[in-house]
Order: sequence, then C-alpha cells, then structure tokens
Amino acid sequence: MTSQAGARARPAQAADVATRLHSAAIHLLRRLRIEDQASGLSGPRLSALSVVVFGGVTTLGDLARAEQVRPPTMSRLVAGLVHAGLMEAVRDPDDRRVQRIRATAKGRSLLEAGRARRVRRLTRDLERLAAGEFTAVAGALDVIERIARANPNHTTP
Repeated sequence: MTSQAGARARPAQAADVATRLHSAAIHLLRRLRIEDQASGLSGPRLSALSVVVFGGVTTLGDLARAEQVRPPTMSRLVAGLVHAGLMEAVRDPDDRRVQRIRATAKGRSLLEAGRARRVRRLTRDLERLAAGEFTAVAGALDVIERIARANPNHTTP
C-alpha cells in the first residue's frame, strides 16, 4: 500500500487540475493586468522591461528568446523603451556587434510601481477570503512555484 504523500496523481485527475489551474492563472493575470494601464505601456513593452529589470543586463537576442519573439520585433520594442528613457542599449566593448540591454532607474521605478499596484490589488482579494481558503491558497504556493520554475525542456514519464 502506498502512502497518500507518496502517491502520484492519476492522469485524468492531473489533466482536470491542469485545465482549471491554467484557466485560473489566465483569469488572475487578466484581472491584475488592469493595474498595468496606469503605466502607459503596452503589455509586450512591460513584459520586455520586466525581463530586464528582474533578470538583469541581457542581449537583444536573449531578450527576444525570453519573450518568444523574433529579434526584429524585439529591436522595435527595445527602441521604443530606449526612446522613452526606460532602457539603455550599450555596445559590448569586447564585441561591437552585440548590444547589452539594461533598465534605467526610470524603467525600474515604473515597473516596480506597477508590481506594487498589482500586489495591492491581489492583497485586497486575498484579505476577503475566509481563513481556511487563505490557508489553502498559501499552502499550495510552494508547489505552484516549483511547477512554475521547472525546466521547460524537462519532461517526466
């Protein structure tokens, strides 16, 4: 007999939970994205800025891969962010063909203010939960975070 903690979810159960979690995640992100309107930036620009603010200095190619867009698309996005004073593009001193992309203080500030607005909105939503519901959500976070950070190229049988 296997213990409850050691047992694995059955495929049908996992598929049902995956469908519900996927839907809930999308709805939650849409709900919180309303707060991003105050930034004055489009979703793609905010997303690219977020990668640079929280991930650090990067190349245009790496940023395009992270955002899953083609380099010409990312070049246009970065050009707009540079023009707005939210990013800087600096030539690599060792390889002049490479541009290093970094956030400016203004870009970092704008993104952190947006994150604070989204967290405040979500905090208000969480404060409305019954104690047991809140405990259930908080208890699931470790597992959800582990799934979210899993290697996207790794699959298990």
